Amino acid sequence: MSRSAAHRDFPLYATATVCLWIFSAQGDTILTAAETLDIASVPADLQVPPLSPGPPAAGRRVKSRLAGYETTDIYHVVYLPTDWVPGKSYPVIVELAGNGPYRSPFGDVSTGRPEGSKLGYGLSAGQGYLWFCLPYLKADGRSIATQWWGDRPHYDPQPTLRYYKQAVPELCKAYGGDPTRVVLAGFSRGAIACNYLGLYDDEIARLWTAFVPYSHYDGVYEKWGYPQADRKSALERLQRLGQRPQWICQEQGPTATQGLTATQRYLESSGVSGHFTFQETGFRNHNDAWILRPSATRHSLRRWLQQVVTPGQRPEQR
Repeated sequence: MSRSAAHRDFPLYATATVCLWIFSAQGDTILTAAETLDIASVPADLQVPPLSPGPPAAGRRVKSRLAGYETTDIYHVVYLPTDWVPGKSYPVIVELAGNGPYRSPFGDVSTGRPEGSKLGYGLSAGQGYLWFCLPYLKADGRSIATQWWGDRPHYDPQPTLRYYKQAVPELCKAYGGDPTRVVLAGFSRGAIACNYLGLYDDEIARLWTAFVPYSHYDGVYEKWGYPQADRKSALERLQRLGQRPQWICQEQGPTATQGLTATQRYLESSGVSGHFTFQETGFRNHNDAWILRPSATRHSLRRWLQQVVTPGQRPEQR
């Protein structure tokens, strides 16, 4: 495992030199910046579709409920791509949101609810992938947790784990998701949850093909306050990863104890041999809306994802 630069198509980008390459719609115009950018300075080329009433359909993003949760406040969000047709098989992006309510000094906002997620849409541009945004459940199993999972002080993950174990197979079956091509992605709390929840036990760990944790990583910072946030517990979860690839991404500028370099050092010292890719977004924002803007990182991440879901291919380890 080595410290990464950007994809080989972009040799001048490096995480040590804060630089962002912006592409035109034709993919051939490049703009570089000498300092970390705010996402407000780069126009979005994608907009997440608004929530629509009624059942899921091609190009629609809707709230939906699992069987057994009809009388609760629990819901998830389903997006079917514009090229979706019944009977066809599709790769799947399952996404987990950050904590909320959150607002940064730069105006970045997270509600902590599934409809606020953006990574899956930015990764797919609305085509070719099913996109399911799942909630975290409070301990009663009847309402959504917008901070962590369960309730203080125990933060019991079991209601959330039960929901995911039911939701992923059922949603794949309902809409043509290929269970051998399911990618788990998450922002902030969701990035931690990629391993904390996604690798919590052998049963749930089997659901995923690859992982995209953006901004934080399970085990790097041990003082979040929920049980088993310590490195020993995190390493036990990490052992379930095996050789499945992870794209580990971070904004520029977090503290040394939580940034991308800290994650690299943690994994290098863990003794775990895995397929890890590291890259910064090039933006300063703690905000998954970076993925709705053109950048070298998004370009590289999309190419990595395409390799992940293409049978017989494996992304390079960097």
